[in-house]
Amino acid sequence: MSEYPLLSTIKSSHDVKRIADSDIDALCAEIREKLIEVVSVNGGHLSPNLGVVELTVAMHRVFDFPKDSVVWDVGHQSYTHKLLTGRFDSFDTLRTKGGVSGFPKKEESPYDDFNTGHSSTSISAAFGIANAKAMKGDNSHTIAVIGDGSLTGGLAFEALNNAGRFNRNFIVILNDNKMSISKNVGAIPRYLTTVRIQPWYIRVKKNTERVLSKIPLLGRLMKAFLRRSKSRIKNIVYKNTLFDCFGFTYLGPIDGHNVEEVENALETAKKSTTPALVHVVTKKGKGYRPAEDKPGEFHGIGQFDIDSGEPMSSHKGFSAEFGKTLCELADKDDKICAITAAMTSGTGLTAFAKEHKNRFFDVGIAEEHAVTFGCGLASKGYRPVFAVYSTFLQRSYDQLIHDAALGQNHLVLAIDRAGIVGSDGETHQGVFDVSMLNTIPNSVIYSPTYFEGMRKSLHTALYVQKGLAAVRYPRGGELYRPDDFAEESIDYNTYGNPNARHLLVTYGRLFSYACKAQKALAKQGMDFCLLKLCKIKPVSRDAVIFASRFDEVWFFEEGVKNGGIARNFADLISYSGFKGHYHIKAIGDEFVRQMTVSEALEQLCLDDKGMVEVILKDLSQQD
Repeated sequence: MSEYPLLSTIKSSHDVKRIADSDIDALCAEIREKLIEVVSVNGGHLSPNLGVVELTVAMHRVFDFPKDSVVWDVGHQSYTHKLLTGRFDSFDTLRTKGGVSGFPKKEESPYDDFNTGHSSTSISAAFGIANAKAMKGDNSHTIAVIGDGSLTGGLAFEALNNAGRFNRNFIVILNDNKMSISKNVGAIPRYLTTVRIQPWYIRVKKNTERVLSKIPLLGRLMKAFLRRSKSRIKNIVYKNTLFDCFGFTYLGPIDGHNVEEVENALETAKKSTTPALVHVVTKKGKGYRPAEDKPGEFHGIGQFDIDSGEPMSSHKGFSAEFGKTLCELADKDDKICAITAAMTSGTGLTAFAKEHKNRFFDVGIAEEHAVTFGCGLASKGYRPVFAVYSTFLQRSYDQLIHDAALGQNHLVLAIDRAGIVGSDGETHQGVFDVSMLNTIPNSVIYSPTYFEGMRKSLHTALYVQKGLAAVRYPRGGELYRPDDFAEESIDYNTYGNPNARHLLVTYGRLFSYACKAQKALAKQGMDFCLLKLCKIKPVSRDAVIFASRFDEVWFFEEGVKNGGIARNFADLISYSGFKGHYHIKAIGDEFVRQMTVSEALEQLCLDDKGMVEVILKDLSQQD
């Protein structure tokens, strides 16, 4: 473990200001070393944080935190901010149970002004904070740091439109690293590129500064004058920027890895009588070659070897299997299209994007648009598949109802990271998609346990179902499967003695834990049958009739209880002559905090040991 002679002395934001100018580069190097050290062990968002080191240091030297407020967007860019605000000593606990969060958390530190886990929220939240301060007579500054593709989200533009009329101490910092997780796409990144790379302007600027730096005294004064006049010159070069049209004073583009330049721009922004937008250009993965070469892979990564940059584990997961299956189907069917919201690699669509380029659509961080865009494709006879993480699908609830289900457009959702996802914590757990989709008429949901079931579900969703169809699957790969289990039906399957008195019902990956629980209960002389659902909406009538024959039924669900399948099943079984006891174990009215998947399932009593514990407790209370 390395020593950090500068970083270890910083206990608050104010300590950053006392670091000598000559030591700033060394401080930034220590920060990068610490980020790589911790993320290599705990996993996390490495390349975004390596890119904002100098920017964050400059912010803490210019602003008076926590009196001034900062909202990070996306919040996974805040690691350096945490290191500079009293969390260096606990940073080794990053993303672990009870440890430092991988996102800003108000409960964790007064320096974290707003909880941010999803993108495009910072300008709205920061503008609300700025207005609250204004009404209180508080003249401190409010800063929104937006980057990693977040500007492609529509909410950011709604906020810009609203905030342009404000005139008090409001600053937006655009961290332009040309990427979200996948490479940025669309008109906004193209526009930023035109602003960012005016070749003759940049060449003239550098040459002028080089010449002036050789002129004693006078050159230094002229150089300072030109820096102060830079925004005016840029207006002549670029005319008005998009941000000027919104009412913001535009400053940039600024080299985001030059602390002095960033500080100068931020000091100028502080003096602005209108809202200011500081355009900072950074390199994702800066300072660590593997992350610079593969910023997408190091955006969110598990454990890796620091020297080689290679992941510690590389097992085949559902995302890769989905991508492979969709490619195979698309090879035979030119109506199949794939849609992603800036998550090409994360959802397993890298191969599809290369092999079926004309039918691949990355719409940027814009899930609402992705759904309605897909419905437009479907309305003209195509078969669109929108691959999306469960947690991000939440943004498109209105479009799922109005444009997909109500419009009866055949859109297939490939819902990745369904269920508990682990160390990203509350904002990223995929435990709401079932209860959300369960409320929507004209929709069908499949939740397979194994790759075989996923492939069959996807094929059925594309060619059998009409309207809105979803196939959901967990992060990672297949879990335990008994040698004698055969997945014969796409609707439901049973496993064990159908004449037993006790039945355990579940779906998705929990079936693997249920199989282990069944064995453990058998050792205690208890005979259990298992009912594995795959089509969870609507539930097969035959599955309900089968379950109604048992004396005791337990339903374990890796999702929220409210609006979930377990409660649906309770209604269905009650109308089918069931006379026994029915028990539900699901996630209550709470958010699942950061910890590993196994730790979360254990805490929620949804793993095999927890299932046995719940069942034995329920039975003991009946005696």
